[in-house]
Amino acid sequence: MIRLIIGITYLLIGELNMCINEKFKLTILETSDVHGTVLPINYSDNSYSDCGLAILSTIISSERKVNQNTLLIDNGDMLQGTALTYFHAKISNNMPNPMIEAMNIIGFDAAVVGNHEFNYGRDYLENAIKASNFPWLCANITKKATGESFTNKPYIIKVLDNGLKVGILGLTTKYIPNWENPETIKDLDFNDVVESANKWLNIMRKQEATDINIVAYHGGFERDLETGNPSEKLTGENQGYELCTKVSNIDVLLTGHQHRVIENLCINGVLVVQPGYNGNCIGKISIDFVKSSGKWSIHKKMSSIIDANDRDVDKRILNSIRTIETATQAWLDIPMGQIEGDMLIKDPMKARLKDNAFTEFINNIQMDAAKVDISNIAIFDNQCKGFNHNVTMRDIISNYKYPNTLKVIRLKGYDIKEALEKTAEYFSLVNGKIEVSKAGGRFKLQHYNYDMWEGIDYVIDISKPIKSRVTKINYKNYPLKMDGDYDVVMNNYRAGGGGNYLMFKGKTVIKDIPIDVAELIANYIFERKTIKATVNNNWKVIY
Repeated sequence: MIRLIIGITYLLIGELNMCINEKFKLTILETSDVHGTVLPINYSDNSYSDCGLAILSTIISSERKVNQNTLLIDNGDMLQGTALTYFHAKISNNMPNPMIEAMNIIGFDAAVVGNHEFNYGRDYLENAIKASNFPWLCANITKKATGESFTNKPYIIKVLDNGLKVGILGLTTKYIPNWENPETIKDLDFNDVVESANKWLNIMRKQEATDINIVAYHGGFERDLETGNPSEKLTGENQGYELCTKVSNIDVLLTGHQHRVIENLCINGVLVVQPGYNGNCIGKISIDFVKSSGKWSIHKKMSSIIDANDRDVDKRILNSIRTIETATQAWLDIPMGQIEGDMLIKDPMKARLKDNAFTEFINNIQMDAAKVDISNIAIFDNQCKGFNHNVTMRDIISNYKYPNTLKVIRLKGYDIKEALEKTAEYFSLVNGKIEVSKAGGRFKLQHYNYDMWEGIDYVIDISKPIKSRVTKINYKNYPLKMDGDYDVVMNNYRAGGGGNYLMFKGKTVIKDIPIDVAELIANYIFERKTIKATVNNNWKVIY
Protein backbone atom coordinates (compact mmCIF):
# COMPACT_ATOMS: atom_id res chain seq x y z
CA MET A 1 0.00 0.00 0.00
CA ILE A 2 2.83 2.36 0.96
CA ARG A 3 4.61 1.56 -2.31
CA LEU A 4 1.41 2.30 -4.21
CA ILE A 5 1.02 5.70 -2.51
CA ILE A 6 4.67 6.54 -3.14
CA GLY A 7 4.28 5.54 -6.81
CA ILE A 8 1.17 7.67 -7.25
CA THR A 9 2.95 10.59 -5.53
CA TYR A 10 5.92 10.37 -7.90
CA LEU A 11 3.51 10.20 -10.84
CA LEU A 12 1.64 13.31 -9.70
CA ILE A 13 4.88 15.20 -9.10
CA GLY A 14 6.09 14.19 -12.55
CA GLU A 15 2.87 15.42 -14.16
CA LEU A 16 3.11 18.64 -12.18
CA ASN A 17 6.70 19.20 -13.33
CA MET A 18 5.67 18.53 -16.92
CA CYS A 19 2.93 21.11 -16.54
CA ILE A 20 5.28 23.65 -15.01
CA ASN A 21 8.00 22.99 -17.58
CA GLU A 22 5.80 23.09 -20.66
CA LYS A 23 7.32 25.76 -22.88
CA PHE A 24 6.37 27.49 -26.08
CA LYS A 25 7.93 30.11 -28.38
CA LEU A 26 5.91 32.65 -30.38
CA THR A 27 7.35 34.84 -33.13
CA ILE A 28 5.68 38.04 -34.30
CA LEU A 29 6.90 39.74 -37.47
CA GLU A 30 6.02 43.36 -38.25
CA THR A 31 6.14 45.36 -41.45
CA SER A 32 5.31 49.07 -41.38
CA ASP A 33 5.42 52.07 -43.69
CA VAL A 34 6.15 49.94 -46.76
CA HIS A 35 4.62 52.75 -48.84
CA GLY A 36 3.84 50.81 -51.96
CA THR A 37 7.30 49.26 -52.27
CA VAL A 38 7.07 45.76 -53.73
CA LEU A 39 10.13 45.45 -55.92
CA PRO A 40 13.69 46.39 -54.88
CA ILE A 41 13.91 49.33 -57.29
CA ASN A 42 13.76 53.12 -57.36
CA TYR A 43 11.18 54.11 -59.97
CA SER A 44 13.00 57.34 -60.75
CA ASP A 45 15.67 55.38 -62.66
CA ASN A 46 14.93 51.69 -61.91
CA SER A 47 18.17 51.39 -59.93
CA TYR A 48 18.36 48.56 -57.38
CA SER A 49 17.53 49.10 -53.72
CA ASP A 50 17.51 46.59 -50.85
CA CYS A 51 13.86 46.98 -49.93
CA GLY A 52 10.31 45.92 -50.69
CA LEU A 53 7.80 43.16 -50.03
CA ALA A 54 9.40 40.81 -52.56
CA ILE A 55 12.54 40.73 -50.39
CA LEU A 56 10.71 40.76 -47.05
CA SER A 57 8.73 37.74 -48.22
CA THR A 58 11.96 35.72 -48.37
CA ILE A 59 12.80 36.73 -44.79
CA ILE A 60 9.30 35.85 -43.62
CA SER A 61 9.48 32.40 -45.22
CA SER A 62 12.81 31.73 -43.49
CA GLU A 63 11.42 32.78 -40.11
CA ARG A 64 8.39 30.54 -40.54
CA LYS A 65 10.65 27.57 -41.24
CA VAL A 66 12.44 28.21 -37.95
CA ASN A 67 9.20 28.60 -35.99
CA GLN A 68 5.85 27.63 -37.45
CA ASN A 69 4.16 29.60 -34.66
CA THR A 70 4.79 32.92 -36.38
CA LEU A 71 2.31 35.76 -36.77
CA LEU A 72 2.74 38.47 -39.42
CA ILE A 73 1.24 41.94 -38.96
CA ASP A 74 1.43 45.04 -41.14
CA ASN A 75 1.34 48.26 -39.17
CA GLY A 76 0.00 50.66 -41.79
CA ASP A 77 0.92 52.89 -44.73
CA MET A 78 1.07 49.98 -47.15
CA LEU A 79 -1.13 51.09 -50.05
CA GLN A 80 0.47 54.38 -51.17
CA GLY A 81 3.92 55.66 -52.01
CA THR A 82 5.33 54.51 -55.36
CA ALA A 83 4.64 54.94 -59.06
CA LEU A 84 3.22 51.40 -59.02
CA THR A 85 0.50 52.26 -56.50
CA TYR A 86 -0.19 55.61 -58.17
CA PHE A 87 -0.64 53.90 -61.53
CA HIS A 88 -3.02 51.35 -60.03
CA ALA A 89 -5.07 53.92 -58.12
CA LYS A 90 -5.25 56.65 -60.75
CA ILE A 91 -4.73 55.03 -64.15
CA SER A 92 -5.71 51.36 -64.07
CA ASN A 93 -7.52 50.27 -60.92
CA ASN A 94 -9.41 47.59 -62.85
CA MET A 95 -6.32 45.42 -62.29
CA PRO A 96 -5.86 43.61 -58.97
CA ASN A 97 -4.26 45.78 -56.29
CA PRO A 98 -0.54 44.85 -56.41
CA MET A 99 -0.03 45.46 -52.68
CA ILE A 100 -2.93 43.24 -51.69
CA GLU A 101 -1.88 40.57 -54.19
CA ALA A 102 1.57 40.47 -52.61
CA MET A 103 0.22 40.51 -49.04
CA ASN A 104 -2.18 37.67 -49.78
CA ILE A 105 0.62 35.55 -51.22
CA ILE A 106 2.88 36.24 -48.26
CA GLY A 107 0.06 35.39 -45.86
CA PHE A 108 -0.42 38.29 -43.47
CA ASP A 109 -2.45 37.58 -40.34
CA ALA A 110 -3.64 41.18 -39.95
CA ALA A 111 -3.06 44.74 -41.11
CA VAL A 112 -3.60 48.11 -39.47
CA VAL A 113 -4.93 51.19 -41.25
CA GLY A 114 -2.28 53.90 -41.62
CA ASN A 115 -2.86 57.58 -42.39
CA HIS A 116 -1.72 57.20 -46.01
CA GLU A 117 -4.27 54.43 -46.56
CA PHE A 118 -6.84 57.20 -47.08
CA ASN A 119 -4.84 59.08 -49.73
CA TYR A 120 -6.46 57.49 -52.78
CA GLY A 121 -9.98 57.85 -51.39
CA ARG A 122 -12.36 55.73 -49.38
CA ASP A 123 -13.51 53.52 -52.25
CA TYR A 124 -9.93 52.57 -52.99
CA LEU A 125 -9.23 51.69 -49.36
CA GLU A 126 -12.47 49.78 -48.90
CA ASN A 127 -11.88 47.80 -52.08
CA ALA A 128 -8.40 46.91 -50.83
CA ILE A 129 -9.87 45.70 -47.54
CA LYS A 130 -12.44 43.57 -49.38
CA ALA A 131 -9.73 42.00 -51.56
CA SER A 132 -7.60 41.05 -48.55
CA ASN A 133 -7.43 37.50 -47.22
CA PHE A 134 -6.76 38.92 -43.76
CA PRO A 135 -8.55 41.39 -41.47
CA TRP A 136 -7.76 45.11 -41.27
CA LEU A 137 -7.81 46.39 -37.69
CA CYS A 138 -8.68 49.82 -36.39
CA ALA A 139 -10.16 50.40 -32.93
CA ASN A 140 -10.06 54.18 -32.63
CA ILE A 141 -11.39 55.28 -36.04
CA THR A 142 -15.14 54.81 -35.77
CA LYS A 143 -18.22 55.44 -37.87
CA LYS A 144 -20.15 58.52 -36.75
CA ALA A 145 -23.48 56.83 -37.43
CA THR A 146 -22.92 53.69 -35.36
CA GLY A 147 -19.78 54.15 -33.26
CA GLU A 148 -18.42 50.91 -34.70
CA SER A 149 -14.87 50.41 -35.87
CA PHE A 150 -14.28 51.81 -39.36
CA THR A 151 -13.02 48.39 -40.47
CA ASN A 152 -15.53 46.51 -38.27
CA LYS A 153 -12.54 44.86 -36.58
CA PRO A 154 -11.01 46.68 -33.60
CA TYR A 155 -9.10 43.52 -32.71
CA ILE A 156 -8.75 39.83 -33.46
CA ILE A 157 -7.97 36.81 -31.30
CA LYS A 158 -5.65 34.15 -32.69
CA VAL A 159 -5.99 30.82 -30.87
CA LEU A 160 -2.95 28.63 -31.51
CA ASP A 161 -2.89 24.83 -31.55
CA ASN A 162 -1.73 24.64 -27.95
CA GLY A 163 -4.57 26.87 -26.77
CA LEU A 164 -2.51 30.07 -26.44
CA LYS A 165 -4.81 33.07 -27.05
CA VAL A 166 -3.12 36.01 -28.77
CA GLY A 167 -5.00 39.30 -28.88
CA ILE A 168 -4.05 41.82 -31.60
CA LEU A 169 -5.47 45.35 -31.31
CA GLY A 170 -5.14 47.90 -34.13
CA LEU A 171 -4.76 51.64 -33.53
CA THR A 172 -4.10 54.55 -35.89
CA THR A 173 -2.75 58.02 -35.22
CA LYS A 174 -5.69 60.28 -34.42
CA TYR A 175 -4.03 63.20 -36.25
CA ILE A 176 -5.37 62.21 -39.69
CA PRO A 177 -8.00 65.02 -39.84
CA ASN A 178 -5.09 67.49 -39.91
CA TRP A 179 -3.84 65.98 -43.19
CA GLU A 180 -6.60 64.26 -45.08
CA ASN A 181 -9.20 65.68 -47.44
CA PRO A 182 -12.26 66.32 -45.21
CA GLU A 183 -14.60 64.81 -47.81
CA THR A 184 -12.78 61.48 -47.54
CA ILE A 185 -13.28 61.15 -43.79
CA LYS A 186 -16.44 63.20 -43.13
CA ASP A 187 -18.36 60.23 -41.68
CA LEU A 188 -15.59 59.13 -39.32
CA ASP A 189 -14.49 59.99 -35.78
CA PHE A 190 -10.81 59.84 -34.85
CA ASN A 191 -10.71 58.94 -31.18
CA ASP A 192 -7.81 59.13 -28.76
CA VAL A 193 -5.68 55.99 -28.97
CA VAL A 194 -5.04 55.84 -25.22
CA GLU A 195 -8.74 55.86 -24.39
CA SER A 196 -9.51 53.31 -27.12
CA ALA A 197 -6.66 51.05 -26.04
CA ASN A 198 -7.80 51.03 -22.41
CA LYS A 199 -11.33 50.14 -23.45
CA TRP A 200 -10.54 47.33 -25.86
CA LEU A 201 -7.59 45.78 -24.05
CA ASN A 202 -9.71 45.44 -20.94
CA ILE A 203 -12.33 43.60 -23.01
CA MET A 204 -9.69 41.41 -24.59
CA ARG A 205 -8.11 40.42 -21.28
CA LYS A 206 -11.27 39.94 -19.25
CA GLN A 207 -13.86 38.75 -21.75
CA GLU A 208 -11.63 37.03 -24.30
CA ALA A 209 -9.16 35.73 -21.69
CA THR A 210 -6.11 36.52 -23.82
CA ASP A 211 -2.71 35.21 -22.71
CA ILE A 212 -0.87 38.02 -24.52
CA ASN A 213 -1.98 41.34 -25.96
CA ILE A 214 -0.23 42.90 -28.95
CA VAL A 215 -1.02 46.48 -29.86
CA ALA A 216 -0.21 47.45 -33.45
CA TYR A 217 -0.22 51.25 -33.51
CA HIS A 218 0.37 53.28 -36.65
CA GLY A 219 2.06 56.03 -34.74
CA GLY A 220 5.37 56.63 -33.04
CA PHE A 221 6.82 58.20 -29.92
CA GLU A 222 6.35 61.79 -28.86
CA ARG A 223 8.81 61.45 -25.99
CA ASP A 224 12.43 60.49 -25.52
CA LEU A 225 12.51 56.71 -25.10
CA GLU A 226 14.94 56.86 -22.18
CA THR A 227 13.94 59.95 -20.23
CA GLY A 228 10.28 60.33 -21.11
CA ASN A 229 10.82 64.02 -21.82
CA PRO A 230 8.90 65.48 -24.79
CA SER A 231 10.87 65.04 -28.01
CA GLU A 232 8.38 66.85 -30.22
CA LYS A 233 5.31 69.04 -29.91
CA LEU A 234 2.66 67.03 -28.08
CA THR A 235 -0.06 67.19 -30.72
CA GLY A 236 -1.42 63.67 -30.34
CA GLU A 237 0.17 62.50 -33.58
CA ASN A 238 2.55 60.06 -31.85
CA GLN A 239 1.25 58.64 -28.57
CA GLY A 240 3.43 55.55 -28.28
CA TYR A 241 4.98 56.56 -24.97
CA GLU A 242 1.56 57.29 -23.50
CA LEU A 243 0.34 53.86 -24.58
CA CYS A 244 3.22 52.24 -22.69
CA THR A 245 2.79 54.29 -19.53
CA LYS A 246 -0.94 54.97 -19.30
CA VAL A 247 -2.54 51.77 -20.58
CA SER A 248 -2.80 48.42 -18.82
CA ASN A 249 -2.75 44.99 -20.41
CA ILE A 250 -0.20 45.73 -23.19
CA ASP A 251 2.59 43.19 -23.58
CA VAL A 252 3.97 44.23 -26.99
CA LEU A 253 3.66 47.53 -28.89
CA LEU A 254 4.33 47.50 -32.63
CA THR A 255 4.93 51.05 -33.89
CA GLY A 256 5.62 52.94 -37.12
CA HIS A 257 4.80 56.23 -38.84
CA GLN A 258 8.09 57.90 -37.83
CA HIS A 259 10.21 55.62 -40.08
CA ARG A 260 12.57 54.84 -37.21
CA VAL A 261 14.45 51.64 -36.42
CA ILE A 262 13.80 50.63 -32.80
CA GLU A 263 14.60 47.24 -31.29
CA ASN A 264 15.01 45.40 -28.00
CA LEU A 265 13.58 48.18 -25.87
CA CYS A 266 11.03 48.01 -23.06
CA ILE A 267 9.09 51.01 -21.77
CA ASN A 268 7.29 50.40 -18.49
CA GLY A 269 7.48 46.67 -19.17
CA VAL A 270 6.05 46.96 -22.69
CA LEU A 271 8.30 45.59 -25.43
CA VAL A 272 8.44 47.91 -28.46
CA VAL A 273 9.75 47.69 -32.02
CA GLN A 274 9.69 49.87 -35.16
CA PRO A 275 10.97 48.55 -38.53
CA GLY A 276 12.02 51.52 -40.67
CA TYR A 277 10.22 52.20 -43.95
CA ASN A 278 9.85 51.13 -47.60
CA GLY A 279 10.39 47.52 -46.58
CA ASN A 280 14.08 48.04 -45.84
CA CYS A 281 13.77 45.84 -42.74
CA ILE A 282 11.28 43.86 -40.70
CA GLY A 283 10.60 43.85 -36.97
CA LYS A 284 10.80 40.58 -35.03
CA ILE A 285 9.37 39.85 -31.60
CA SER A 286 10.40 36.61 -29.86
CA ILE A 287 8.37 35.54 -26.82
CA ASP A 288 8.99 32.51 -24.61
CA PHE A 289 5.98 31.19 -22.68
CA VAL A 290 5.75 28.72 -19.84
CA LYS A 291 2.62 26.95 -18.67
CA SER A 292 1.80 26.63 -15.00
CA SER A 293 -1.46 25.39 -13.50
CA GLY A 294 -2.97 25.28 -16.96
CA LYS A 295 -2.19 28.92 -17.71
CA TRP A 296 0.34 30.31 -20.17
CA SER A 297 2.52 33.19 -19.01
CA ILE A 298 5.33 35.19 -20.60
CA HIS A 299 8.74 34.05 -19.43
CA LYS A 300 10.92 36.16 -21.71
CA LYS A 301 10.45 38.60 -24.59
CA MET A 302 12.79 40.47 -26.90
CA SER A 303 12.61 42.44 -30.15
CA SER A 304 15.07 42.76 -33.01
CA ILE A 305 15.36 44.12 -36.54
CA ILE A 306 16.14 42.02 -39.62
CA ASP A 307 17.37 44.15 -42.50
CA ALA A 308 16.69 43.43 -46.16
CA ASN A 309 20.29 43.65 -47.37
CA ASP A 310 21.61 40.90 -49.65
CA ARG A 311 18.40 38.87 -49.70
CA ASP A 312 16.83 36.92 -52.54
CA VAL A 313 13.62 38.11 -54.15
CA ASP A 314 10.50 35.95 -53.87
CA LYS A 315 9.60 35.08 -57.46
CA ARG A 316 5.97 34.47 -56.48
CA ILE A 317 5.68 38.17 -55.74
CA LEU A 318 7.39 39.13 -58.99
CA ASN A 319 4.98 36.96 -60.97
CA SER A 320 1.93 38.30 -59.14
CA ILE A 321 2.56 41.90 -60.21
CA ARG A 322 4.26 41.31 -63.55
CA THR A 323 1.35 42.57 -65.67
CA ILE A 324 0.74 45.80 -63.76
CA GLU A 325 4.47 46.41 -63.30
CA THR A 326 5.01 46.19 -67.08
CA ALA A 327 2.11 48.57 -67.68
CA THR A 328 3.45 50.96 -65.04
CA GLN A 329 6.91 51.04 -66.60
CA ALA A 330 5.44 51.78 -70.04
CA TRP A 331 3.31 54.58 -68.60
CA LEU A 332 6.27 56.08 -66.75
CA ASP A 333 8.21 56.44 -69.99
CA ILE A 334 5.51 58.37 -71.84
CA PRO A 335 7.10 61.67 -72.98
CA MET A 336 5.27 64.80 -71.83
CA GLY A 337 7.41 67.61 -73.19
CA GLN A 338 10.75 69.38 -72.97
CA ILE A 339 12.46 71.87 -70.69
CA GLU A 340 14.42 74.73 -72.21
CA GLY A 341 17.08 75.73 -69.69
CA ASP A 342 18.08 74.28 -66.31
CA MET A 343 15.35 72.88 -64.05
CA LEU A 344 17.48 70.31 -62.22
CA ILE A 345 17.98 70.13 -58.46
CA LYS A 346 21.65 69.32 -58.10
CA ASP A 347 21.94 70.23 -54.41
CA PRO A 348 18.74 69.96 -52.30
CA MET A 349 20.08 72.27 -49.59
CA LYS A 350 20.98 75.00 -52.08
CA ALA A 351 17.56 74.61 -53.68
CA ARG A 352 16.02 75.46 -50.32
CA LEU A 353 18.25 78.48 -49.75
CA LYS A 354 17.44 80.43 -52.89
CA ASP A 355 14.71 80.57 -55.50
CA ASN A 356 15.16 77.93 -58.20
CA ALA A 357 13.55 77.11 -61.52
CA PHE A 358 11.90 73.86 -60.44
CA THR A 359 9.95 75.21 -57.45
CA GLU A 360 9.08 78.35 -59.37
CA PHE A 361 7.67 76.19 -62.17
CA ILE A 362 5.46 74.09 -59.87
CA ASN A 363 4.24 77.22 -58.10
CA ASN A 364 3.42 78.73 -61.50
CA ILE A 365 1.37 75.64 -62.40
CA GLN A 366 -0.55 75.88 -59.12
CA MET A 367 -1.27 79.58 -59.65
CA ASP A 368 -2.37 78.92 -63.22
CA ALA A 369 -4.77 76.19 -62.11
CA ALA A 370 -6.16 78.27 -59.23
CA LYS A 371 -6.14 81.69 -60.96
CA VAL A 372 -4.47 83.35 -57.97
CA ASP A 373 -1.09 85.03 -57.67
CA ILE A 374 0.37 83.55 -54.44
CA SER A 375 1.41 79.91 -54.04
CA ASN A 376 3.64 77.68 -51.92
CA ILE A 377 5.17 74.25 -52.45
CA ALA A 378 7.83 71.99 -50.92
CA ILE A 379 10.57 69.78 -52.31
CA PHE A 380 9.29 66.62 -50.65
CA ASP A 381 12.57 64.81 -50.12
CA ASN A 382 16.19 64.79 -51.23
CA GLN A 383 15.45 62.27 -53.99
CA CYS A 384 13.61 64.97 -55.96
CA LYS A 385 15.94 65.83 -58.83
CA GLY A 386 13.88 68.30 -60.82
CA PHE A 387 13.41 67.96 -64.59
CA ASN A 388 15.90 67.08 -67.31
CA HIS A 389 15.52 68.33 -70.88
CA ASN A 390 13.05 65.57 -71.79
CA VAL A 391 10.26 65.10 -69.24
CA THR A 392 8.36 61.83 -68.83
CA MET A 393 5.70 60.69 -66.38
CA ARG A 394 8.55 58.96 -64.51
CA ASP A 395 10.12 62.35 -63.89
CA ILE A 396 6.84 63.87 -62.75
CA ILE A 397 5.90 61.07 -60.34
CA SER A 398 9.45 60.91 -58.98
CA ASN A 399 9.38 64.59 -58.13
CA TYR A 400 5.75 64.82 -57.02
CA LYS A 401 4.99 61.49 -55.39
CA TYR A 402 2.02 62.38 -53.19
CA PRO A 403 -1.57 62.29 -54.50
CA ASN A 404 -2.25 65.85 -53.34
CA THR A 405 -4.92 68.11 -54.73
CA LEU A 406 -5.05 71.92 -54.44
CA LYS A 407 -7.03 74.36 -52.34
CA VAL A 408 -7.17 78.13 -52.36
CA ILE A 409 -7.59 79.53 -48.86
CA ARG A 410 -7.99 83.13 -47.73
CA LEU A 411 -5.26 84.28 -45.35
CA LYS A 412 -4.43 87.43 -43.49
CA GLY A 413 -1.00 88.93 -43.95
CA TYR A 414 -0.07 87.88 -40.42
CA ASP A 415 -0.98 84.26 -41.29
CA ILE A 416 1.54 84.37 -44.14
CA LYS A 417 4.14 85.89 -41.83
CA GLU A 418 3.54 83.17 -39.23
CA ALA A 419 3.78 80.47 -41.92
CA LEU A 420 7.10 81.83 -43.17
CA GLU A 421 8.44 81.88 -39.60
CA LYS A 422 7.32 78.28 -39.25
CA THR A 423 9.07 77.25 -42.46
CA ALA A 424 12.22 79.11 -41.32
CA GLU A 425 12.46 76.72 -38.36
CA TYR A 426 13.62 74.09 -40.87
CA PHE A 427 17.15 75.50 -40.56
CA SER A 428 19.72 75.62 -37.78
CA LEU A 429 22.98 77.53 -37.67
CA VAL A 430 25.76 75.35 -36.20
CA ASN A 431 29.25 76.86 -35.89
CA GLY A 432 28.43 79.29 -38.65
CA LYS A 433 27.21 76.53 -40.96
CA ILE A 434 23.58 76.13 -41.99
CA GLU A 435 22.03 72.72 -41.41
CA VAL A 436 18.62 71.05 -41.38
CA SER A 437 17.30 71.52 -37.86
CA LYS A 438 16.85 68.56 -35.56
CA ALA A 439 15.14 70.75 -32.99
CA GLY A 440 12.52 68.92 -31.01
CA GLY A 441 14.31 65.60 -31.52
CA ARG A 442 12.91 65.02 -35.01
CA PHE A 443 13.51 61.48 -36.12
CA LYS A 444 12.13 61.73 -39.64
CA LEU A 445 13.60 64.66 -41.56
CA GLN A 446 10.51 66.55 -42.65
CA HIS A 447 11.73 68.09 -45.88
CA TYR A 448 8.11 68.20 -47.05
CA ASN A 449 7.36 70.78 -44.35
CA TYR A 450 9.70 73.44 -45.75
CA ASP A 451 7.70 75.64 -48.10
CA MET A 452 8.89 77.94 -50.86
CA TRP A 453 6.58 80.71 -52.00
CA GLU A 454 5.86 82.50 -55.24
CA GLY A 455 3.94 85.75 -55.60
CA ILE A 456 5.58 87.42 -52.61
CA ASP A 457 9.15 88.63 -52.11
CA TYR A 458 10.73 87.60 -48.83
CA VAL A 459 14.01 87.11 -46.98
CA ILE A 460 14.70 84.63 -44.16
CA ASP A 461 17.68 85.37 -41.90
CA ILE A 462 18.74 82.23 -40.03
CA SER A 463 21.15 84.18 -37.81
CA LYS A 464 18.13 85.65 -36.03
CA PRO A 465 16.06 83.93 -33.31
CA ILE A 466 13.27 81.52 -34.22
CA LYS A 467 9.99 83.36 -34.91
CA SER A 468 11.96 86.50 -35.80
CA ARG A 469 13.74 85.28 -38.91
CA VAL A 470 11.56 86.75 -41.64
CA THR A 471 13.05 90.18 -42.30
CA LYS A 472 11.13 91.11 -45.44
CA ILE A 473 7.76 90.28 -47.01
CA ASN A 474 6.58 92.31 -49.99
CA TYR A 475 3.56 91.85 -52.21
CA LYS A 476 3.58 93.66 -55.56
CA ASN A 477 6.56 95.76 -54.47
CA TYR A 478 4.95 96.96 -51.24
CA PRO A 479 5.18 95.56 -47.70
CA LEU A 480 2.61 92.86 -47.02
CA LYS A 481 -0.35 94.26 -45.09
CA MET A 482 -0.69 92.25 -41.90
CA ASP A 483 -4.47 92.82 -41.79
CA GLY A 484 -4.89 92.41 -45.54
CA ASP A 485 -6.68 89.47 -47.20
CA TYR A 486 -4.71 87.28 -49.59
CA ASP A 487 -5.85 84.18 -51.52
CA VAL A 488 -3.15 81.53 -51.58
CA VAL A 489 -3.05 78.18 -53.39
CA MET A 490 -1.38 75.20 -51.72
CA ASN A 491 -1.83 71.45 -51.53
CA ASN A 492 -4.68 70.01 -49.47
CA TYR A 493 -2.28 68.59 -46.85
CA ARG A 494 -0.88 72.01 -46.05
CA ALA A 495 -4.22 73.81 -46.38
CA GLY A 496 -5.61 71.59 -43.62
CA GLY A 497 -2.79 72.56 -41.27
CA GLY A 498 -0.57 69.56 -42.06
CA GLY A 499 3.00 69.82 -40.81
CA ASN A 500 1.76 71.87 -37.83
CA TYR A 501 0.95 74.85 -40.04
CA LEU A 502 -1.98 75.47 -37.75
CA MET A 503 -2.37 79.06 -38.98
CA PHE A 504 -3.95 77.56 -42.13
CA LYS A 505 -6.37 75.26 -40.35
CA GLY A 506 -10.02 76.27 -40.57
CA LYS A 507 -9.45 79.12 -43.02
CA THR A 508 -12.09 79.93 -45.61
CA VAL A 509 -11.69 77.73 -48.68
CA ILE A 510 -12.17 79.91 -51.76
CA LYS A 511 -11.64 77.16 -54.29
CA ASP A 512 -11.13 73.39 -54.24
CA ILE A 513 -9.30 71.88 -57.24
CA PRO A 514 -9.88 68.09 -57.02
CA ILE A 515 -7.21 67.06 -59.54
CA ASP A 516 -3.94 65.46 -58.51
CA VAL A 517 -1.05 67.90 -58.72
CA ALA A 518 1.00 65.30 -60.63
CA GLU A 519 -1.77 65.22 -63.22
CA LEU A 520 -1.86 69.02 -63.37
CA ILE A 521 1.90 69.07 -63.97
CA ALA A 522 1.65 66.44 -66.70
CA ASN A 523 -1.22 68.24 -68.46
CA TYR A 524 0.54 71.61 -68.24
CA ILE A 525 3.72 70.28 -69.86
CA PHE A 526 1.89 68.15 -72.42
CA GLU A 527 -0.25 71.07 -73.62
CA ARG A 528 2.70 73.46 -73.98
CA LYS A 529 5.30 70.89 -75.19
CA THR A 530 8.23 73.20 -74.37
CA ILE A 531 8.68 74.92 -71.01
CA LYS A 532 11.25 77.65 -70.43
CA ALA A 533 13.02 77.49 -67.07
CA THR A 534 12.79 80.83 -65.27
CA VAL A 535 13.95 82.16 -61.91
CA ASN A 536 12.71 85.54 -60.67
CA ASN A 537 14.67 85.33 -57.39
CA ASN A 538 11.72 86.44 -55.26
CA TRP A 539 13.07 84.82 -52.10
CA LYS A 540 16.32 83.84 -50.39
CA VAL A 541 17.73 82.57 -47.11
CA ILE A 542 20.69 84.39 -45.55
CA TYR A 543 22.81 83.60 -42.48
